Amino acid sequence: MASIHKEFVVDATPDAVWDVLSDYGAVHKRLAPGFVTDTQLSSDTRTVTFSDGTIVHERLVDLDHGARRVAYTVVGGSLHPAHHHASMQALAEAGGRTRFVWHTDVLPDTLAAPIAEFVEQGSVVIRQALEGRIGMTTG
Repeated sequence: MASIHKEFVVDATPDAVWDVLSDYGAVHKRLAPGFVTDTQLSSDTRTVTFSDGTIVHERLVDLDHGARRVAYTVVGGSLHPAHHHASMQALAEAGGRTRFVWHTDVLPDTLAAPIAEFVEQGSVVIRQALEGRIGMTTG
């Protein structure tokens, strides 16, 4: 199994980051606008459309307000991993900043490189959005 791990520090408070991260159905508006072009929420599963046309169905596994952590698994769409589980977490850093942690486990290993590239591209957009450098709207 391949593991992809990405961390970066955001110039925003953990509560502000969590407010965005926990808005599970608004990835395209708040967390990764432009990188994600649409998110549709149905019960505990969101359909996420990426800017390259990739569509994935992600089922919510855990939304932990105390730990400021969201976990999800891919259950369908145009990406067909045998296994895909990811979590994102907002951890307190010195000076009121936030360490954003994104961890993904995926099978087969051949999907590691393309998913790692998605994580890299997404991280740039997420950081900009969380620091208010690209437009965000609620809901």
